[in-house]
Amino acid sequence: MMRSPNGQSVEIRGDDNSVLVSLGPSYGEWLPYARIPETMTGAMIAVEDRRFWMHPGVDPIGMARAFVVNSRAGRSVQGASTISQQLARNIFLTSNKTYARKGRELILALALERKFTKEALLELYLNRVYFGGGAYGIDAASRKFFGHSAASLSLEEAAIIAGLVKAPSRYAPSADAEAARRRADTVIATMVDSGAITPAEAAGAEMDVVRFAAQPRQNGARYFTDWVLSEVENLTDEAVESLQIATTLNPDGQRAAEAAIAAETPPGAQGALVAMARDGAVKAMVGGRDYVTSNYNRAVAARRQPGSAFKFFVYAAAIEDGIGPDDTLVDRPTRIGNWSPRNSNGRFVGTVTVRNAFAQSINTVAVQLGQRVGFDTVADMARRFGITTPIDRRPAMVLGASDVTLLEMTQAYAAVAAGGVEARPYAITRITTGSGKVLYEREADAPRVIVAPYVAAKMTELMQAAVETGTGRAAQIGRPLAGKTGTTSSNKDGWFLGFTNELTTGVWMGRDDARAVGGLAGGRAPARAFAAYMARAVGGTPPAPLVTDTGTDAAIIEPDDQVYGITDDATAPGVNDTADGAPPVIEDLRPPPSPQRSDVRSGIDDRWLDEKLAEPLPPPPQ
Repeated sequence: MMRSPNGQSVEIRGDDNSVLVSLGPSYGEWLPYARIPETMTGAMIAVEDRRFWMHPGVDPIGMARAFVVNSRAGRSVQGASTISQQLARNIFLTSNKTYARKGRELILALALERKFTKEALLELYLNRVYFGGGAYGIDAASRKFFGHSAASLSLEEAAIIAGLVKAPSRYAPSADAEAARRRADTVIATMVDSGAITPAEAAGAEMDVVRFAAQPRQNGARYFTDWVLSEVENLTDEAVESLQIATTLNPDGQRAAEAAIAAETPPGAQGALVAMARDGAVKAMVGGRDYVTSNYNRAVAARRQPGSAFKFFVYAAAIEDGIGPDDTLVDRPTRIGNWSPRNSNGRFVGTVTVRNAFAQSINTVAVQLGQRVGFDTVADMARRFGITTPIDRRPAMVLGASDVTLLEMTQAYAAVAAGGVEARPYAITRITTGSGKVLYEREADAPRVIVAPYVAAKMTELMQAAVETGTGRAAQIGRPLAGKTGTTSSNKDGWFLGFTNELTTGVWMGRDDARAVGGLAGGRAPARAFAAYMARAVGGTPPAPLVTDTGTDAAIIEPDDQVYGITDDATAPGVNDTADGAPPVIEDLRPPPSPQRSDVRSGIDDRWLDEKLAEPLPPPPQ
């Protein structure tokens, strides 16, 4: 099915009002039907509307076939819109999924077929369809991906372009060349099945020899701007006027973050970084080493084991339960059922303070604390801090056996930096139209306290020790700093998360295929990348002390349910998993999405239809 944005221009700006990215449509030459290669028309008809030459604008046979396929699959896996329907929708209507809009689409498609020839409709379609990357029409797509006019497209190139219509972002050669080639193989097989080409012609197609045009290098802020664009539709339904989006990203800090990840990430591995201000404003985001090579945002989407960085929740639960930094435990062999955790160095040091156990990331002590407070309590603490991914509640969970995202882990650490108050990450501060109309303006979230201030202060004390004397020493930048390292088994993942008084930053490194990375540990490359970025990001501000003592006796102060949002109800949203182990529904304080704009009016009358068809078809884009 044709999926086409309406060519809306979008400009995204950083916190200094500089332009991070400007997105908008690009058009090539308008090709008349006679100049469009037969392989291109054949490929598009084969994948989008095989009965194009036979139906009157609506294809009952195709609709019946799609109904059967979708009913068997239990979900929508096959569309039934004809090329004429897609034209009707994209020229005259919007993509709102309502029965009234669908009815108008069917009637307009029938009317278009009566007024224009099949060739004229196909010409209009091929010159308007969206192929991703801002390219509208086959000529723009051909020039973008192959560097030449669509008038000279080869069979292989035509198949690649036709394959983009289904999912431009997924199959675009600029995003994933191999995925584009695999999709084109499917298109060629479909062309054989439809009779557009012979089996011999298909056998002669060589996808490996197709060469893609070099794409302009994208700046690393595109990971951030893609994330921003995914949030825009929740904040405004404006789909026509150009948009200007003000964000929280600091361009200077972003460049420092990209440089830190590029310099410190081990060869063959990927790196990601997220930095947040005390109120949750995202100041830097790096989703990978190179956006052009891979636009997969590892800072937001990747789920990886956090290793010892997860001990943050274990110690927070223990402190809330009455454990103090100066209390002692014994680092010794520990067994729970058939599981016996061991320390990374294979040794035991005997009696150790909670502070030193955290600083040195001693596994046996973390397990003992988890067993003392209860593994469900640790999981509930992670939920309270904003971890929404599934949490394994078996004993090994205290050592980071459950997958998490870097954004959520950074959010959790930022809450401690803010004295126990939730720091919900956000990026968009204001959305306006090109004419100056304000569509959205952010209002500060009502503060929600995650843990009592004394818990946050004592956690800060533990994390400060980890940086000063423990596994995170490589993160030091010459000013008060708190943090924690994380390393998973076989050196598959390395983490460092920490904060100064101004900024909280999380760093992850590892391979996308989760294979081991020689020498990778949270206290090495991730900690160095953290230090390189933070030294630049906060280096121009006076050092400020961290809060490690609230002056309150924790033994006589307990969080108030109303003030801190803490509950003993194990079924409360944001506190516990559901019965089947799925993540809970987490309280969402974001503004509700704006009502969806609708182009639908009640009823369809002849006067409206006549007015629509009396309008001239859109002229070729200039």
